Amino acid sequence: MGAQPTVTDVAGAAGVSRQTVSNVLNAPEVVRPETRERVQAAIRTLGYRPHASARRLRTQKSSTIGIRLDPITQDGISGSILDRFLHALTELADRQGLRVLLFTADDPEGEIEQFRRLSDGADVDAFVLTSTFHGDPRTEWLIDHGQSFVTFGRPWGIDDMTDPEHLWVDVDGRSGLRDATEHLLSTVGNRIGFLGWPAGSGTGDDRREGWLEAMRDSGLADAELQRLEVAAEDGVTFGADAIRRLESQAGGLDGVVCTSDSLALGVLTATGGRIPVVGYDDTPVAASLGFSSVAQPLDEVAAGVLELLTGVHGGRVQPGGDVSDPRHRLVAPRLVVRDGPPLIWAR
Repeated sequence: MGAQPTVTDVAGAAGVSRQTVSNVLNAPEVVRPETRERVQAAIRTLGYRPHASARRLRTQKSSTIGIRLDPITQDGISGSILDRFLHALTELADRQGLRVLLFTADDPEGEIEQFRRLSDGADVDAFVLTSTFHGDPRTEWLIDHGQSFVTFGRPWGIDDMTDPEHLWVDVDGRSGLRDATEHLLSTVGNRIGFLGWPAGSGTGDDRREGWLEAMRDSGLADAELQRLEVAAEDGVTFGADAIRRLESQAGGLDGVVCTSDSLALGVLTATGGRIPVVGYDDTPVAASLGFSSVAQPLDEVAAGVLELLTGVHGGRVQPGGDVSDPRHRLVAPRLVVRDGPPLIWAR
């Protein structure tokens, strides 16, 4: 009997990416009908068994994935992204006969204690981590203890994109902020400011690079670009204070891009909507108030996480293993353009 067809085989036969095949299997509603039909035809022709990939976890003790339930954020805006990811992950896992166990922890050390408790008690077979950062002790502990896991977020170290130690799925924030900046450059003018988080945040630094790339391509010198950016902690109040500082130092702005919808909302509250703004995360706040934002395709992220947990990798990097399937998934975000809110805060 020949080797069983793989996701890669199906992708090649259908002329699509592995991620698209995974979406057809786990989240068909996010795939265009004609593409979905082509993939399904390839599955039938090759005799691929869509749910065989979950067997690795099902043969363990609990068929359960553990994930930390993050604390509620003060403004309740940015936290909605992880809530939506959790919902997508739970829904897709259920379709594969897997369960998601939620737990809480106040900090990384507390999360590690939960890892120890849940793994010792055989309550979970694998973990999903969110909010990764450089030098993350959680990933180090899981690797040292031979646990299966995938992170939503890169390791943010020297070797981000090809890190050999663990499996990850992330959204390409650089391309998202670049698209947002290019949109404003083409519609409102060439003085596009940036409100970001303090340096050292891997996610924030990555998004800032997208703004920088677009602005440099527009012809502005680095000395001028320094006047067009301000860093602030995440939050509506911080965003409002930051835009006042940015306007003061920039001497005029045509528009602003932000690393979060919380900062973007701060811009709106401080300026009354007179400065075009683009946020990041496309939260319900952005949709209800009508400002543009970069959307993270969380169904694709969740599908990628489960693919790495249940597929050929089984949630672990195999030292010296010859596995052709990539250990990482970098998902492209989408700019959602809206007309902007009315000047309801105008003074």
